Amino acid sequence: MKILKQLINTEDSGWVLVQKWIEQATNPVEILPRTLSKAEKELLSIQVTTRSPMGALIYETGGLLVDHGWLRILGSGHEKLDRGIVEWNFHKTDHQLNSDIQYLLIADDVLGGYFAINNGGLGDVIGKVYYFAPDTLDWENLDVSYSEFLTWALSGNIALFYELYRWESWEKDLRSLNGNQVFSFMPPLFTKESKNINNNHRKIVPITENYSLSMELKSQI
Repeated sequence: MKILKQLINTEDSGWVLVQKWIEQATNPVEILPRTLSKAEKELLSIQVTTRSPMGALIYETGGLLVDHGWLRILGSGHEKLDRGIVEWNFHKTDHQLNSDIQYLLIADDVLGGYFAINNGGLGDVIGKVYYFAPDTLDWENLDVSYSEFLTWALSGNIALFYELYRWESWEKDLRSLNGNQVFSFMPPLFTKESKNINNNHRKIVPITENYSLSMELKSQI
């Protein structure tokens, strides 16, 4: 393992690039302030240098809230997004993070959709970002790298990506949600009965509960 000093690159930090992407963002984005002790712990645990955009984002921020918090990109954790990336990934794939993990969860949305970098457990394409879609209960290869995913989240057409799943009062309803919660829908989004999102009943549930249930349902299909 590298020590913290080896992971923090002050001369060629990826944060300069990430800041530029944020400044040029066309989607609303909130940078969550870091707590230095948590940032150092997360960076040391994940063993990613700050020269990379991922390492820089983890070390410099508590995470990013995109489009009024619809999309949450994991950093080192903040009261609004109380999950550091290492903390959130721990045992999510039945492996410890410093072992051979199947994938790395990097972001999620309020629908209970999850973005992850594939390390062999999601498909043949290693290093690409996959999306666990709550309407199919399957991992879909987005064919983008972490950096490409980040630039898409900041300036891509998020509204088009979620076109069928944004109900009329979604912006107002997000105010009641924190970064450790998602919406649960009835009927579930993966059923035939769930065709009009405005007719679905919604309730707020813990994201840990949603993730566990989603993975259990996927294993049963």
